[in-house]
Amino acid sequence: MSQNFRGCCGSPDHGLNRRGFLGATAAVGAGALAADMTVLSVLKDPLLAEEIKRQEKRVLLLWLAGGASQLETWDPKPGRPTGGPFRAIDTNVPSIRISELMPRLAQRQQHTAIIRSLNTKNADHGGGTELMETGRPREAGLAYPDLGAILARELGRADSPVPDYVSMYTSSEGRHKGGPGFLGARYIMMFHNKGLAPENIQRLESITDLDHQERLDLRGLLSTRFARARENSGIGSHNSAYSRVRGLMASEKLFDLSQESEAMRVKYGPTQFGQQALVARRLIEAGVPFVKVARAWWDSHGQNFETHLELVTELDHVMSTLLDDLGDRGLLEKTLVITLGEFGRTPQINPSLGRDHFASAWSCSLSGCGIKGGTVFGKTDDDGIKVAEGEVGAEALFATIFNALGINHQKNYYLGSRPIPLTNPGTKPITEVLA
Repeated sequence: MSQNFRGCCGSPDHGLNRRGFLGATAAVGAGALAADMTVLSVLKDPLLAEEIKRQEKRVLLLWLAGGASQLETWDPKPGRPTGGPFRAIDTNVPSIRISELMPRLAQRQQHTAIIRSLNTKNADHGGGTELMETGRPREAGLAYPDLGAILARELGRADSPVPDYVSMYTSSEGRHKGGPGFLGARYIMMFHNKGLAPENIQRLESITDLDHQERLDLRGLLSTRFARARENSGIGSHNSAYSRVRGLMASEKLFDLSQESEAMRVKYGPTQFGQQALVARRLIEAGVPFVKVARAWWDSHGQNFETHLELVTELDHVMSTLLDDLGDRGLLEKTLVITLGEFGRTPQINPSLGRDHFASAWSCSLSGCGIKGGTVFGKTDDDGIKVAEGEVGAEALFATIFNALGINHQKNYYLGSRPIPLTNPGTKPITEVLA
């Protein structure tokens, strides 16, 4: 993935790797580099300028594990046989109406684009989750990286002292948790589902700091010797992941909400989802490129309306607080906030007053960075049974996310000599929701 820039002679000895260069200069900061872009002629390269511009962009995914109902959130159908008991309410953007369960988000609609026309065709929890994590169907013999791993690679820094990818509480039912796939261990998530901080992040008291450093040095020496006799990209990725251990350990305070004021903790609320969203904001502010906060369990085959009354009310409170907080800190224009699950729920109401799995016509939302807020793309029919306008799948959604972040969705990764595009050829982003 190395590349020689203009101004270099072309010799391998003088080649400059974009990621390595940015890592070495990260301490100066993108702002300082931008202030005097004439210092090095190499900085005039448009590819490098694009990378610097992207450095500060972040993504916060609110994962609605189990599949939230579009009819009780972004695409209500009041008065229809499929509509259920909840009303639709006006938002602060004329002509856009959402469920009455989201009154606070209704007054912040200027930040959000709603996509109402997803048809992802996979209504199985495992398959749907994998599809909506990677943006494409599974391929035999090839492990695709999930969205977090891709964005950690695209937006992260090689020497970053903070994690590149943090995932909090996927679900309690053992569902697929994503992974770096062919990108390797360097981009594996920091995952935890107990409390607010990852387990085992602290150094054991029985080990001194010097001992810990010397153990890392010894491991590095042995790994280097091992790698010399072998050509395997996985070894380098594994070593790169280990090289960041001490920096990741030092990030412990980011998960400590005692560092926040009581007033801020109260704003987010006492629930695990609310508190983890506050941790997520702290991580985003510290420069973590991708944070996933999951709220389970939306799988409402029975008592759908009671379930959504509780969960959508909480989502409305937490997400609106998060958007306000990011905005107040000047972070919203740099942070893409996504609400997404593995699928939606059936328009038909079953005998248990529930809604079942449904992937044929459902909704998600995008807010903040690179997004044209106050917009709606796509339309379902009167009962929400099928897409009437603007049908899109997972790949179009991922292409849209990449474009919102300034990433070329047509670029290739390489597995050996095999090119693997971020999205399949011919995939187009949803330009109507892009700023």
